[in-house]
Amino acid sequence: MKIIITGAGAVGFHLAKMMASEHQDIYLIDQNADRLNYIQSNIDIFTIHGDAKSISVLKEAKVESCDLLIAVTSSEETNLLVSILAKKFGAKRTIARINNLELKDEDNADLLESLGIDELISPVQLASEEIKRLINRSVFTDDHEFEGGKLTVFGISVHEKSALVDKTIQESSYLNPDLNFKPIALHRKEDTIIVNANTKIKSHDIIYFISNPDSIDHIIEICGQECFEIRNIMILGGSSIGYQTAKILEHEYNVTLVEKNRERCEELASELKETLIINVDGRNVAALEEEGLADMDAFIAVTADSESNIMSSLVATNHNVKKTIARVENIDYIHLSQNIGIDTLINKKIIAASNIFKYVRKGDVTAIANLHGVDAEIIEFIVKPGSKVTQLPINRLRFPRTANIAGVIRDNVGFIPFGSFQLKEGDRAVVFSLTESIHLIEKYFQ
Repeated sequence: MKIIITGAGAVGFHLAKMMASEHQDIYLIDQNADRLNYIQSNIDIFTIHGDAKSISVLKEAKVESCDLLIAVTSSEETNLLVSILAKKFGAKRTIARINNLELKDEDNADLLESLGIDELISPVQLASEEIKRLINRSVFTDDHEFEGGKLTVFGISVHEKSALVDKTIQESSYLNPDLNFKPIALHRKEDTIIVNANTKIKSHDIIYFISNPDSIDHIIEICGQECFEIRNIMILGGSSIGYQTAKILEHEYNVTLVEKNRERCEELASELKETLIINVDGRNVAALEEEGLADMDAFIAVTADSESNIMSSLVATNHNVKKTIARVENIDYIHLSQNIGIDTLINKKIIAASNIFKYVRKGDVTAIANLHGVDAEIIEFIVKPGSKVTQLPINRLRFPRTANIAGVIRDNVGFIPFGSFQLKEGDRAVVFSLTESIHLIEKYFQ
């Protein structure tokens, strides 16, 4: 598959890195020569120095033979123009990163299609929706629904008093007599482990389960946790992601947004009618205390400064705020959340890249999700007739040990497959896999 990526920023680099590991034919275009040299020294791709809006540059990349063009520069206008040009020159599919959510209105779909833009991706929108999911499921560190909630994959920390502590998966199987859920992986410090019958669970492990809706409350209970109500939320940072998060939360929760720039506060106040806007510097702990930090149920730090977001979230934790979410720009920080006491660290560029990545996957992929701080993906495949995965029961498929057919949706009903279960045409299979094994799994679904 030939893929052209325009823009070598964090999104473009992360995409190129993910795709290069799967031996795709990647071309990366950017005007920053130093950035391109750095990327090329780290991953095996083709780089082209130049302006992606230039027709000669696109021709140099042989855009006419491109299977997928992904425009993810920092300029929305550039991304739209590049996508239009690429499609006119023969690119099979185009994806453009945008900031203006108005473009995603359904009323504009026909217009965009006529211009040659197949998909629009907004990192801000995706991140704010991710935050809302985490707020709605207060006790989870991750939460991804498939087919409207018929199956859910979620992460939850194991309390030291949990019945699971110091037991293997097999020893704790009595807690799941109806086989309505399955532990599929755990995250311990910086390691991700695909569980098997002999995997021993320790306190403070984050376990990733797949479950039907009826068993979620039971899983929370056996992990020694309990859901708590969130009513009062403080958002630190009036950036686009802070604004969008407040906008989608303010109708259901009591939202306070803290922003240090006075002019920006005035802009926010004119748009967010149900959010309390506070003009103070979020680094000032005393000021946050005066604005009711200790009365908050959740604290969401989304300023442009990763370190400030982490530190302010730790301050919130110290004030007994039950749920903390911090935005980080440095991808290397993502693995820290479990170790430092913040519930979830999010990176909007990783979220966007993962969303884009489903268009690269082989097989009929309908959904893809990444877990925060975990080198794994959850992929939903539609099972094709005659595909390898339909030919034997799952316990005889010789599936990679670092992957798991975790759930199946058949005839609009979600359930958990075990042992002798056999997939058939039309099933939707939810597969959990470490990144290193995904290219092997795809062969089973082609």
